Amino acid sequence: MNTILKGACIVGQSGGPTSVINASAYGVIKTALESDFITKVYGAANGIVGVLDDRLYDMSCEDAEELRLLMNTPSSELGSCRYKIADPKKDDSDYKRIHEIFIKYDVRYFFYIGGNDSMDTCNKISSYMQSVGYECRVIGVPKTIDNDLFGTDHCPGFGSAAKYIATTCAEIYKDAHVYNTGMIVIIEIMGRHAGWLAGSAALASVCCCGPDLIYLPEIPFDMDKFINDAKSIYDKNSNCIVAVSEGIHYEDGSFVSEAKVSSTDGFGHAQLGGLAALLAHNIKEKTGAKVRGIELSLLQRCGAHLASETDLNEAFMAGEAAVNAAVSGISGQMVAFERSCGSDGEYLCSTNLIPLSSVANLEKKVPLEWITKEKNGVTQEFIDYALPLIQGEPERATENSLPRYARLKKILAK
Repeated sequence: MNTILKGACIVGQSGGPTSVINASAYGVIKTALESDFITKVYGAANGIVGVLDDRLYDMSCEDAEELRLLMNTPSSELGSCRYKIADPKKDDSDYKRIHEIFIKYDVRYFFYIGGNDSMDTCNKISSYMQSVGYECRVIGVPKTIDNDLFGTDHCPGFGSAAKYIATTCAEIYKDAHVYNTGMIVIIEIMGRHAGWLAGSAALASVCCCGPDLIYLPEIPFDMDKFINDAKSIYDKNSNCIVAVSEGIHYEDGSFVSEAKVSSTDGFGHAQLGGLAALLAHNIKEKTGAKVRGIELSLLQRCGAHLASETDLNEAFMAGEAAVNAAVSGISGQMVAFERSCGSDGEYLCSTNLIPLSSVANLEKKVPLEWITKEKNGVTQEFIDYALPLIQGEPERATENSLPRYARLKKILAK
């Protein structure tokens, strides 16, 4: 492949939002606008759906300061989607349309920010463009609070969500220990198949306010054992804090959540919820204790007021690395993080690239050796892994003591 390739680029965001996905978008946009090889920079409205619908924002029309404020702005400012493009061997209509749009705008670079399913979309588009002989460099930029992307030490978005979860658990702990009557609190945390987020509740133990019990989906759930665990701690301490992943399941694979069949997203994933209330009801019946069920729900995804500076800077770095890789002649890869230690033992992070085909639709789960032998907590190794990722307090632009988020014009390209 010839290194020199001039043309426009499209950047899109897909899947669930995070506190730092806009930092990755800014990393792509800023680096692309400054590139001698990228002629125009377009933002896809609502991910790949915006490409299919020919709704592309001309990012060169945006004020530089408003673009910079993307570092201060949670959620997906360009809009997101959960759209699964078909297998091109069965239905290539989406790919023909994408090819048509790429030709219309002379798009030679495509950057997609997302998780497992988004990397599958990237991989399919990259393969199709090669099959029709259209030179377009495709790079995936990792994003997921779930931290379950294969091939990368961690994912942008996880550190900030982990920090939010740990902080919230510590605050719940302080609240739950106010009265002498005691209570049991069940905290439901996101995570369908991987327990990284629920495990992050253990970080609150660093400030002596961690949960007593943590249940992850990597281990089959036993309702009787859970009730005995919680009752034993409550009887001893008159209080018990439980952190539980929304995706915990029984030995047969069925979700414990009573809401597991409520609906599915565009990729067929179950929309979970209601677990905390279910467990709270069960434990109250067995113990008679005062019980509260708390579902963190969407709050943990975009809590930018508790964002990790480390996470924010690495998210930008991922976007920047994607553009630099593409203009150097690389395609069909995803940016990944590598962890190392400095000479004085400090945490360091650098980027590398892994094939999209190695990432798509695979999940990285919490190592079983990082789960306690009692199957109701995480080990010090988990805390040592996650703690560096939540470090730092980013400077936040404010207006009237409220967050000042980016206000993009979102002018459609013609």
